[in-house]
Amino acid sequence: MKVLVIGSGGREHALCWKIKQSKNVSKIYCAPGNGGTREIAENIDIKPNEIDKLLEFALNNNIDLTVVGPEDPLVHGIVDKFEENNLKIFGPNKQCAQLEGSKDFSKRFMEKYGVPTAKYRSFTDHEVAVSELKNFTYPLVIKADGLCLGKGVIICNSEEEAKNVIKKILVDKIFGDEGRKIVLEEFLDGVEASLLCFVTDNKIIPLESAKDYKKIYDGDLGPNTGGVGCFSPSPLFTEELNNKIKKDVLDKIINGFINEGLNFKGILFIGFMIVKGEPKVLEFNVRFGDPETEVVLPRLKSDIVDVFLKTIDGTLVETDLVWDDKSCVTVVLTSSGYPGEYKKGYEISGLEELDDSIIVFHNGSRYENNKLLTNGGRVLSITSLGENIAKAREEVYKNIGKVKFEGVCYRNDIGK
Repeated sequence: MKVLVIGSGGREHALCWKIKQSKNVSKIYCAPGNGGTREIAENIDIKPNEIDKLLEFALNNNIDLTVVGPEDPLVHGIVDKFEENNLKIFGPNKQCAQLEGSKDFSKRFMEKYGVPTAKYRSFTDHEVAVSELKNFTYPLVIKADGLCLGKGVIICNSEEEAKNVIKKILVDKIFGDEGRKIVLEEFLDGVEASLLCFVTDNKIIPLESAKDYKKIYDGDLGPNTGGVGCFSPSPLFTEELNNKIKKDVLDKIINGFINEGLNFKGILFIGFMIVKGEPKVLEFNVRFGDPETEVVLPRLKSDIVDVFLKTIDGTLVETDLVWDDKSCVTVVLTSSGYPGEYKKGYEISGLEELDDSIIVFHNGSRYENNKLLTNGGRVLSITSLGENIAKAREEVYKNIGKVKFEGVCYRNDIGK
């Protein structure tokens, strides 16, 4: 089989790495890929949002399976286009991808089908939104409706701050068309958690749990990032919590899919806030998470290509997912300045000195003149399996200092 993976981050490198292990795969392409994917796949110079070019490439190269990493092409209908051309593609169609592409759509869906979530209201008019602030308490969460590269959610601690954010989004258009509508949402105080699930034929099959770290500095301090560390499994997901999630969340989502005629096939990533032991849904994503993928896929023993094909065909069952009992930890090396401004193009060295127990997933790297260079805010995910979280963590931190590039930063407390 020939497989095309779309995307250029650590998630896509982890997908290529896992697909490479399949007995059915003869060739992997990655569009556009990065410095790590080029070692196991052929990088193709096509961006994820160039859907027509990707379609043409898949047709011309007899691609048997396409796996979509990022949300943007899913929201813009890549699955529908590929399926119209009788191509197998893993990911939800445009209608289902609205669950991530529109905060208002997903909140209305949750409200309609009784999925526990924060109270909210949606607005398109600046003055109406401001006049409604009196009905909310602080902190208050304000979300741009569309995709904003993870920057569209802002927590406001005062009415003055909220007014300013509403103006920036609806009047100043800091997020362009993605901010045509905003959602004002009750702030939930609890423990954040997330769950990746395969969805097919009105079945939701959870993957192993993971816990990621969003804040840039040790002790969960500093600004939010795309995720700078992660471990799996998460001790938060007890049998009691899993049962509540199934009854109060997953079963209600399936009921919603059936009633709305949503033929969801692919990954549903559910972001939770656990408030006093009760799961409430913060958001839906319709693709693998990053860095969650980097700790969940190394624990999957099953052939992932078989899993993808069964998801597309609607035949996937829970026993198709076989898991390693080992734990997995990843720590992300970032560029100095991230998640703010940072420089690219610094040479990376030391990877050849790492122990065999270490798996390196490239988040933002490129090759130029036979040199591996930094090419993003998140650069590398240093990953290891171990008997437990402590052992896996020990392996990562024993090795992480061997990797060098100018301005390298990382947290010291992942999995502690």
